Amino acid sequence: MAETPVRFAILGCADIAQKLSRAINLSPNSTLYAVGSRSFDKAKKFAAENGFPPSAKIYGSYEAVLDDPDVDAVYIPLPTSLHVRWALLAAEKKKHLLLEKPVALNVAEFDQIIEACEVNGLQFMDGTMWMHHPRTAMMKEILSDTQRFGHLKTVHSFVSWAGDDDFLKNNIRVKQDLDGLGALGDAGWYCIRSILWACDFELPNTVIALRGPVLSEAGVILACGSSLQWEDGKTATFHCSFLSNVAMDIIAFGTKGSLYVHDFVIPYLEKSASFSAASTNGYTEIVTGRFALPFEHVVTTDLPQEVCMVREFSSLVKSIKECGSKPESEWPSISRKTQLVLDAVKVSIERGFEPVQVGA
Repeated sequence: MAETPVRFAILGCADIAQKLSRAINLSPNSTLYAVGSRSFDKAKKFAAENGFPPSAKIYGSYEAVLDDPDVDAVYIPLPTSLHVRWALLAAEKKKHLLLEKPVALNVAEFDQIIEACEVNGLQFMDGTMWMHHPRTAMMKEILSDTQRFGHLKTVHSFVSWAGDDDFLKNNIRVKQDLDGLGALGDAGWYCIRSILWACDFELPNTVIALRGPVLSEAGVILACGSSLQWEDGKTATFHCSFLSNVAMDIIAFGTKGSLYVHDFVIPYLEKSASFSAASTNGYTEIVTGRFALPFEHVVTTDLPQEVCMVREFSSLVKSIKECGSKPESEWPSISRKTQLVLDAVKVSIERGFEPVQVGA
C-alpha cells in the first residue's frame, strides 16, 4: 500500500516559499496540497510556477486555507509581525506548524504559539534548514569527541550578505512594522542558533551587544554583534549584517581541537558540503609552519537540506497522526532558546550595550 503523504499548505507567496515548495515536492512523505494568498490570482500564479499538482487547492485568503479540513500541516513564511496571529489560528484549526525564522518578535509571542501547539497536540518546527543537513550531525560528532576536540571553549559565528539599495529601502526585512528585528532576526538568528548548537543548547548567562550597530533611518538593525558568556567560562561572539559580502562561518575551538565551516547556512553545493577540523597541533621547530594541518571532511547527501527538514517534520506529523505519538518537544525548545538569546541582544542594544541576563 502506498504511503499517505503529509498534506502541506503554504500561507503566502514569499520568495522563500518557492524553495519550500520544491522541498515539499522532493520529500518522499509530503505533498503540496494547497496555497493561499490575500489575492486568489497571486496564489494561482504561485502554484503554477512552483510545481503544485493540478489537484492543489488555491485559496484567496489565509483563513480559507486553515478552514480546509484536509490540510495536515502549514508552512508559514509571512513577515515576523504576523506570525503570532496566523500561527495561533493554525493551531486552533489543528494544523501542524512549520514556521519561518525568526519565530516571533519576542519570546512572549512565541510562548503563545507553543502553548497553542501543546494544547492541540501539534508538532512545531522552525525553518532553520542547516540543522537538518547530514554535515551538521557529523560536525556535532567531532565537537562531542573529548579525545579529539576536548572541551569547547569559544565559538565565533558570522552571517552576512550585502543588500542592494532596493533591499535596504524596500525589503520586508527592513520594514519596522513587518520585520522590525532586521538583520538580528534574520542573519542573527543563524548566528545564535549555531552558537547554541555548538554549546549543546546550554543558554549563556550573560549577553552583551557590541558597540557600533548600524540602524536604518527607521531604526531597524542592519548590522550588529554580541558577545555571550557562560558560567563555566565558555565564550562566544557573533556578527550579523545586511551590509557585508556573503559570509556564513562558524569557528569553534576546544581544548584539543578546532572546527571551521564557511557555508553553514547555505552550502556552496547542494549535495556536497565540507568542513575542516584539526586536533592538537603545534609549530615546526623554527615556527615556519604547523606540523598538523586541518583535515577537510566532505559530506554528500541525496536530498538538499531543506528536503531533509521537510522529511523529518513530516515523519513527526505522521507519527502523531497514525501512531498516536506525542509531538517532539526538542524543536520548540531549541526555537525558544534561540529567541531568548535574540531578545537579550536586542535589549542590550536598547540599554546602551549593558550586560543582560538571559532568561529561562
